[in-house]
Amino acid sequence: MSQSILVVAVTAAQVMLALAMALALARMIRGPRAQDRVLGLDTLYVNSMLMLLVFGMRTGSALYFEAALIIAMLGFVATVALAKFLMRGEVIE
Repeated sequence: MSQSILVVAVTAAQVMLALAMALALARMIRGPRAQDRVLGLDTLYVNSMLMLLVFGMRTGSALYFEAALIIAMLGFVATVALAKFLMRGEVIE
């Protein structure tokens, strides 16, 4: 019984995360300003990291958790670099 509930919950989480990724991609493409595009990219990498975590829970493999950690670190650095570029016009001083 609890196994079937877990399968339904993981499947529902994957569907909702896929929808959130599609909406973030739409914001990234349509965003009227550069700040909207950066926020869309930030949301997209967070959703992709969560999708990998949910997929790792489904398969039981630790490899997906490590990949999610790498995506989180790279996404954070990319967001900081883009925010610095938008504020000052250059990344490296």
